Amino acid sequence: MSASVEQSPVWISATGCITAFGSAAETHAAMLAGQRALALQPVLGSAGGDPVPLALVPGRSLDETVPPDWIHALMPLAQSVPEAPWGTARFPVFITSSNFGVGSLYAFQQTKHAEHLCYGTPFATVEWMRQKFGWGANVAVLSHACVSAHLGLLLATRALQVGWAERALVFSFDFVSPFVGGGFHALKILNHEFPAPYAARATGSIGLGDGAAFAVLEKTRPTSGEAFQLSTQSLYNEMHHFTANRADGAGFAACLDPVREFAGDRRIWMKGHGTGTLEAGRLEAETLRRLFPGAPLVSWKGSLGHTLGSCGLVELALAAESLRTGKVPGTIGAAAPFFSDQVRTEPFAAGDYDAVLLTSNAFGGAHAACLLSHG
Repeated sequence: MSASVEQSPVWISATGCITAFGSAAETHAAMLAGQRALALQPVLGSAGGDPVPLALVPGRSLDETVPPDWIHALMPLAQSVPEAPWGTARFPVFITSSNFGVGSLYAFQQTKHAEHLCYGTPFATVEWMRQKFGWGANVAVLSHACVSAHLGLLLATRALQVGWAERALVFSFDFVSPFVGGGFHALKILNHEFPAPYAARATGSIGLGDGAAFAVLEKTRPTSGEAFQLSTQSLYNEMHHFTANRADGAGFAACLDPVREFAGDRRIWMKGHGTGTLEAGRLEAETLRRLFPGAPLVSWKGSLGHTLGSCGLVELALAAESLRTGKVPGTIGAAAPFFSDQVRTEPFAAGDYDAVLLTSNAFGGAHAACLLSHG
């Protein structure tokens, strides 16, 4: 399958996120200080189970409630989105997630309480959001595992480039539930160990974290305020296996080759996917080293956990914060030996570079990448 590439730049006029640490600014500061939001908690909440590393928004329980308690976490983020007639013909909204309200659907199966069904499907969850946030009906719903947010960014970009939109809003959210945690635990990649991104060790492991984010995209640079340029985007799906990548790493290269060509001689740093799994971590690190020699590589999932389908947008907001402040957090929770000598564990200066390469990878060999620079 050939890569889907968009090389017409667009501008991000506003972005923000929430994690277990709080806002983008709060999360960025915590990561610069080397803090880890992940903590060992029973994988099934009050039902118990093995302790696994989870990072939940403060005050939120892993157990599902009616209405879901993650709704309270979304409200401040939605209120920080710049005002516009979102959801109307010229101001489309692209909502991305890998889980939506699946935790509520699981809770219904366990309790038979029909109230959970009001939030238990993508349609029901998005309709609630649309009504609560006052958005119109021009809302697209997208889900493709851990590249979901990148897919929303790419389609929003194309809507702008062909003249269908004046501005576009991409909004993504994923919150951990017993159903989600139990699924990853069954695959044995969510276990009692904390993630160590890109570390060459005996056992791979991930953490899971709550996360939501937004980005407002425009075709031309805004005349006022701070803005960031999204200069190229690439998506590629190997369609190789239900969970695994091709063993030769060809899928990573197929996605990244167009970005490398576009980047030319720009000085870049790299925010990788870096969940803490072994094979995928090795393939990603080795491919990035070969295609972008000398570029420093970081992953933030050792601190925040994997925010699943929203990781691409959550980490974009944090990369923008790094460009804004001039300071890039290093990889947290990992130590040498690494799969690549380009992995950085200490913070460094963003001003030494022209742009950041953002990558995300998903089950089955789905890959995404984009370049972000300060306007």
